Amino acid sequence: MSTPSSDQTGDSRLSATQASTSQASTNQASATQASTNQASTNQASTNQASANQRPDYDPELQQIADYVLGYCDDPHIANVNADTDTDVDGLAGKSERSGPSAEAMDTARLCLMDTLGCGILALRFPECTKHLGPLVAETVVPHGARVPGTAFSLDPVKAAWDIGCTIRWLDYNDTWLAAEWGHPSDNLGGILAVADHLSRQRVALGKPPLVMRDVLESMVMAHEIQGVLALDNSFNRVGLDHVMLVKVATTAVTARLMGANREQLLSALSHAFVDGQSLRTYRHAPNAGSRKSWAAGDATSRGVRLSDIALRGEMGIPGALSAPQWGFNDVSFSHGNSDLALKPEDERHLTLARPLGSYVMENVLFKVSFPAEFHAQTAAEAAILLHPEVRDRLEEIERIEITTHESAIRIISKQGALANAADRDHCLQYMVAVPLIFGELNADHYEDGFHAAHPEIDQLRDRMVVKEEARFTREYLEADKRSIANALRVVFCDGSATEQVTVEYPLGHRRRREESLAPLEDKCRANLATCFPPSRCDTLMALLGDRERLEALPVHEFMAHWVP
Repeated sequence: MSTPSSDQTGDSRLSATQASTSQASTNQASATQASTNQASTNQASTNQASANQRPDYDPELQQIADYVLGYCDDPHIANVNADTDTDVDGLAGKSERSGPSAEAMDTARLCLMDTLGCGILALRFPECTKHLGPLVAETVVPHGARVPGTAFSLDPVKAAWDIGCTIRWLDYNDTWLAAEWGHPSDNLGGILAVADHLSRQRVALGKPPLVMRDVLESMVMAHEIQGVLALDNSFNRVGLDHVMLVKVATTAVTARLMGANREQLLSALSHAFVDGQSLRTYRHAPNAGSRKSWAAGDATSRGVRLSDIALRGEMGIPGALSAPQWGFNDVSFSHGNSDLALKPEDERHLTLARPLGSYVMENVLFKVSFPAEFHAQTAAEAAILLHPEVRDRLEEIERIEITTHESAIRIISKQGALANAADRDHCLQYMVAVPLIFGELNADHYEDGFHAAHPEIDQLRDRMVVKEEARFTREYLEADKRSIANALRVVFCDGSATEQVTVEYPLGHRRRREESLAPLEDKCRANLATCFPPSRCDTLMALLGDRERLEALPVHEFMAHWVP
């Protein structure tokens, strides 16, 4: 092995030094580049911070607010300037306001009559009345709101809860069916409570009271808000209960009654959507129970509370619906509840399917004949028509064929044991079996004692077959029909069978409105008779039957008629 010369050694040292220097430069460059990259990363992270630019209120909230503030003339509402043609927010002048149609106002009168009658009937049931009254016994509320059929005079929030609870308890008040279902007269709890309190308070201050026309117009608007939101938006398919729409509608109309300006009304509406919403699980197997009977009272009461909060100056949440990641649309309306799949992009936000007016009140459905979930009304009617033919051959029945629409199957078709009255009045098969056997269906038929005494009801349920008819499903959603069709056919063991009986539109549908007027009045009178003497019933029916007189009556005087 040779020994390198001194020149070679120096060259080697020089090369080593250069290599070291080069490596140092490389390391320094790498470090510099890494530092630069880290700085860029940090800068990028900074750029990814949420943009804190407060948006304008969501268009849907603005549309509802402008409708409520601009639809009706009302000199008794605090935000209307009676000396000019514009209100304090510069909305459409009184001369430009279209207001409800005559048909809508007369239907609202019928709805008021029917709804209060349903609330009076519910007072027969201790499971309902145990919820009523002040939270603190013997509380005295100045200018309190009355609860019809009771001696209670409560603060408006609790009064709204109690009135709403009685209205909804028996599932006997009006109905709206679309992509979402519901009972718009549930809003009467909040409307009456606020109107009664304000009327009594204004009279005490020497001011003119609210009158019943204010109540009827508020009902028309509440129906419209709830019903139009239900047309294309299916809250049940994301697991939410329809009472959230009661909260929204009550919030809007009671804020107006309280004198909200546009900003306050928008604030109140935004809080109604930001609130946690009720899960629908208490309406379905295996959890069906009595919460469904007071959920609407809770919702209308919450609407009154949110209106009060907004009237006190609480700021709103402008992007309550549309805020990415945190708004109602992304959090609560973007995934289906059956498979948790992301919905199509164009279905992930709320829509108002038509301009707001009086369409819903004009087309609302009354439950005239039966205290039963509405999808079963025509099935119960068909069962009563078949009753004479089958009542003496119950033991000979092989099967009962129920042909229905998709919504009925999804909501109320049930097999197996039924745990309570609330479970039974949401069971299609139960609501067919009872009228097939007895020729009638009333609220007592759902109670535990009646069910236990008649095992033949469940025996018939076990022989029922339910199937969907595509036409029934299609016409259920068609705007010019909105049928709620059911068909029944009974097949006997000897091979004989009844004709298939089909009822497409229930009594109480707009297509059968004239036919339903007399039975609707009879229903109300019978309900009132469970609480009031005949003379009081006569007084109330006469008042409810005279729209002109009713509209002019101060609210507090109207409510005084309902105190026992």
